[in-house]
Amino acid sequence: MAENHVTIYATTWCPYCINLQKRLDRTETPYELIDVELDADAAAWVESVNDGNRVVPTVRYSDGTHATNPEAAAVRRKLEELSS
Repeated sequence: MAENHVTIYATTWCPYCINLQKRLDRTETPYELIDVELDADAAAWVESVNDGNRVVPTVRYSDGTHATNPEAAAVRRKLEELSS
């Protein structure tokens, strides 16, 4: 995660997750993708930051902050901040 600065916790069937990934891919914004249905620890982390709910997409940044269902532009702005 430290290299990319952005980790997206998602599922394969979530339209919001797919949309976020497409928008980030379109601008070649780097990120690590973790499927919470395949990783119990990741799912537990997502629940821990979303009041016990498995809300996706949830994004974790290398500075320890996170965002639930962010816009791609917000992710890009945060990545620029972390990269500077």
